Amino acid sequence: MPPRSPATRRLWNSQVPLYLRSPAFRAFSKLGASAAIAPHFIYPSPRFPTPNERCSSFPALRSSHALVSLSLPSRARFFSNTATMGSIERIAEQLEKPELDDRSYRVIRLPNKLEALLVHDPDTDKASAAVNVNVGNFSDADDMPGMAHAVEHLLFMGTQKYPKENAYNQYLASHSGSSNAYTAATETNYFFEIDTPAKPNYPTSPLYGALDRFAQFFVEPLFLESTLDRELRAVDSENKKNLQSDLWRLMQLNKTLSNPAHPYHHFSTGNLQTLKEEPQKRGLEVRQEFIKFYQAHYSSNIMKLVVLGRDPLDEMEQWVGDLFKHVKNQDLPQNRWDHAQPCLPEHLGKQIFAKPVMDMRSLDIYFPFMDEESMFESQPSRYLSHLIGHEGPGSILAYIKAKGWANGLSAGVMPVCPGSAFFTISVRLTPEGLKQYREVTKVVFEYIGMIKEREPQQWIFDEMKNLAEVEFRFKQKSPASRFTSRLSSVMQKPYPREWLLSGSLLRKFEPELVKKALSYLRPDNFRMVIVAQDYPGDWNCREKWYGTEYKVEDIPQDFMDSIRKAVETSPESRLSELHMPHKNEFVPTRLSVEKKEVSEPAKTPKLIRHDDHVRLWYKKDDRFWVPKATVHITLRNPLVWATPANLVKAKFYSELVRDALNEYSYDAELAGLDYSLSASLFGLDISVGGYNDKMSVLLEKVLTSMRDLVVKPDRFNIIKERMTRNYKNAEYQQPFYQVGDYTRYLTAERTWLNEQYAAELEHIEAEDVSCFFPQILRQNHIEVLAHGNLYKEDALRMTDLVESTLQSRTLPESQWYVRRNMILPPGANYIYERTLKDPANVNHCIEYYLFIGKIDDDALRAKLLLFAQMTDEPAFDQLRSKEQLGYVVWSGARYSATTMGYRVIIQSERNAPYLESRIDSFLTGFGKSLQNMSEQDFENHKRSVVNKRLEKLKNLSSETNRFWSHIGSEYFDFVQNESDAANVRKLTQADLIQFFQQFVDPTSATRAKLAIHLKAQAGAHAHATKPEEQKAQLVSLFGKQLEAAGFAADTERLSAAFENVDVSSGDEAQILTTLKAFLESGLSLSEEQTKPVIGQVESNLGLQLKQVGIEPKKSDGTAVQANGTNGDIQKSTYINNVPEFKARLAVSAGPSPVTDLSEFEDFDAKL
Repeated sequence: MPPRSPATRRLWNSQVPLYLRSPAFRAFSKLGASAAIAPHFIYPSPRFPTPNERCSSFPALRSSHALVSLSLPSRARFFSNTATMGSIERIAEQLEKPELDDRSYRVIRLPNKLEALLVHDPDTDKASAAVNVNVGNFSDADDMPGMAHAVEHLLFMGTQKYPKENAYNQYLASHSGSSNAYTAATETNYFFEIDTPAKPNYPTSPLYGALDRFAQFFVEPLFLESTLDRELRAVDSENKKNLQSDLWRLMQLNKTLSNPAHPYHHFSTGNLQTLKEEPQKRGLEVRQEFIKFYQAHYSSNIMKLVVLGRDPLDEMEQWVGDLFKHVKNQDLPQNRWDHAQPCLPEHLGKQIFAKPVMDMRSLDIYFPFMDEESMFESQPSRYLSHLIGHEGPGSILAYIKAKGWANGLSAGVMPVCPGSAFFTISVRLTPEGLKQYREVTKVVFEYIGMIKEREPQQWIFDEMKNLAEVEFRFKQKSPASRFTSRLSSVMQKPYPREWLLSGSLLRKFEPELVKKALSYLRPDNFRMVIVAQDYPGDWNCREKWYGTEYKVEDIPQDFMDSIRKAVETSPESRLSELHMPHKNEFVPTRLSVEKKEVSEPAKTPKLIRHDDHVRLWYKKDDRFWVPKATVHITLRNPLVWATPANLVKAKFYSELVRDALNEYSYDAELAGLDYSLSASLFGLDISVGGYNDKMSVLLEKVLTSMRDLVVKPDRFNIIKERMTRNYKNAEYQQPFYQVGDYTRYLTAERTWLNEQYAAELEHIEAEDVSCFFPQILRQNHIEVLAHGNLYKEDALRMTDLVESTLQSRTLPESQWYVRRNMILPPGANYIYERTLKDPANVNHCIEYYLFIGKIDDDALRAKLLLFAQMTDEPAFDQLRSKEQLGYVVWSGARYSATTMGYRVIIQSERNAPYLESRIDSFLTGFGKSLQNMSEQDFENHKRSVVNKRLEKLKNLSSETNRFWSHIGSEYFDFVQNESDAANVRKLTQADLIQFFQQFVDPTSATRAKLAIHLKAQAGAHAHATKPEEQKAQLVSLFGKQLEAAGFAADTERLSAAFENVDVSSGDEAQILTTLKAFLESGLSLSEEQTKPVIGQVESNLGLQLKQVGIEPKKSDGTAVQANGTNGDIQKSTYINNVPEFKARLAVSAGPSPVTDLSEFEDFDAKL
């Protein structure tokens, strides 16, 4: 698969597609400044799923034109061109933009050379801003890796104008906002988004207030000493989170084995060792080093700002001029590294064997490549990646897949920095492909030789150019902060400012540049990485930062000779199966949209067919007016979800169909038309979406392939091996990815775990799948949603196509599978404990789940929404920022099929019982805050929830997804967001206090809790067996607790204080007395300072002792019985037998429509 455009450059790294230049960021609290370090030019998106995120929204306002004023801006003030411009230079206003883009743009440059793109969107309900600074981890000091990343974290921790460390995030939270940041190789990107209300109740625009606080990051940050250690620990926790990630491990291995004179060689994330411990040993004052870095590298002339708002351009221009004019300009040059290349000749001609954590196999070929930064009109690497990464007939992948050697291939450029890049070809190998990796490599080079012998083809470029133009022409809006963050990064490129939005377009065919690009793909200019758990088996090196086992050797001479021979193969001797792609028949030609005036877009689809066999939902797009559509189809059959074996067979069938369709469907995918087929709890789900021109052609092919599938033994065995690995690898994912599976397993009436699927898969043979899938197709109920640029006749015709192709019998409604969830009884306090499979993982995890009630209880759902909003920022601030429990901290609502609850998830080096105690403590403290909350704060939270629920839909797919989600829920509550907003508006503070006391308060006799504890096998807090080791671990925990409280404790002195104390006895009184004496004498703290620290330690001491393997005891020698921090908390019950546990619980009713479906029927609908 080649990259489609610079905005979505896709590479296969290990086993999943990752995106280049289009970052999605970790934000485990939407309101927390959850900063992240990005893998080198690869921005993965493990953003933790936010169940109600699809509902977050914010209305907005256009300012009226009033008198010129130079005082604080307000919504009623307007600045004339003369007053606004001053010495601000206007660079461009006529930007190339998509056909339906109704925004206005202006590019300006301030006197301090800070460049800004201002975007006026009259209809946006969310304002946003982003600053991209042209400095990243490539600028780290060689002996202090991670500096740029640490500085990114520290800028959030208070400024001279707004010194409170979480003032910025609190302000955003009060206006339904969020913030985040990431550090990459040559840039650091900060961004936020915030409510921009249509009818403001504020004297000053929320956007102005946010910009004011945001600008201070770059004017006068404080680098507060009190936050320094906490943020460095956050960086360290972030690094530990990645230690078992093959993406990070293999990326760093490639960097470590590169030129030490080039910053690509750096370790980018940083950890406590590189950022604190080692610098302090060298006598450095760490805080001053970060300040020096900031002062040396942050300059207005290398900053790019994007501001998106409803406000007029002139007003935003004035704001930017006023707020950012104080950013210091040091006239720094653009960061370039032309003096060196990442790979020297001695780094090439190597084969590197690496052992992954996951069970995976891949072959990655890296060619040092030219810098294309100035070649934005022709982008020659896209021509190469289009051909090498093609998946249709005649392609590399088609051949090696037919040989049974590969499951996937991707190719594309990987920019390193201005001055250098790699062109990479990545192949996902089968077991046989691993044995034949030399043959795979030779096929790749033979295909490259075939491309080189031909002149670059104009028609291929024109086809790519045409597809890029269509994609840009009908590009729809993206979420506000994603837009501003991406554009601020794009502004660092040397595009004409009028092309900032249209950089993905191909403008000029330059065959000589294509030839130049091809000249880099040669046998003396590459190295290769072979990744597998069991080959060659004699890895003799270990990478410094992540511990990856590897082996490096010269490519054997006979292998290199065969590669040279392959690239020089004559047309007569070449593999006949390899040839250039044919013209793409799926390129859309009918792109017309019949746009009609509508007073208000319809909020629900209509039922235009409703009988025993088919339910067809339809809505012609009346909101976005793009030539696109989606058809979702569910073939409902209860067999699929009857047993784990059946579900695995259905998944197997879906994989086999997709495998058979790959060559055919690839052209459609390139042309913006895609499909999916998957097994679900209803049966089989089919989707076809994209440009509607040739949609029915692709749908018919999918349906006939499903009906006529022949299960071939060779492909069956390859896919079975792949599925087996996937189930195994699922148990080696990050713990916070896994924990939800266990919650779902315990709370759904019928569901299973990966280990159960894997056990069934072992016994499934090709004949089982061949016999099974006709049963699903033979009898079913057909549910369809057709939405977009389709007429009624189109929807009916495609539904008829499903019926006529599959010829299925009707499935009576009495046989439909009904989803239900378990009901936790009042007073329940369950714990389910599992040990994680990865022996090297150091992180524990908890999901702390509180059962609330039925999901269709409108009043209760509104309270849950409001409570989740109120605890979002405080939970993140307390549990992550202040207590530093871990990098992954998230809180919010959890929705199941028929029930709902509230959950907190933490991934941490601390064990789960300790994490549970801290969540209990946080919730107890929040209960007090709720009692004392001001009326204004309470109303602000209500307004935030209302705004989120009423957020405007951004594009056609967001509306389609909303409709299909409500259809799939079987409640058909298409206007639930509006009813939620109305119900939240009615809530009082007393309502939320009652909600807290009944469902949340840890001491409540009526709350129902289930905690999932995932235990790590490794890590600093694994149980020690020797008393001295236990003591050392306990002292370490005390040290971290003191640092979190703002007291820097010398570890050696603290250890000396406990030298003669037998902590293994578990005597809490003796331990507390010793610690109190140390605080008073060792740290010279007063009794007033000591008391709260001792109180905090005392509340957690029992759990901390258990954490290091010691049974806590009172002074009289009796064991401590309390489970948590509060003696009134209900005693926990451990779940040892899940079927037995579920058998004792009541189950909910199944879902039922909130509105009679007959009210949606419109059989005579026009269009």
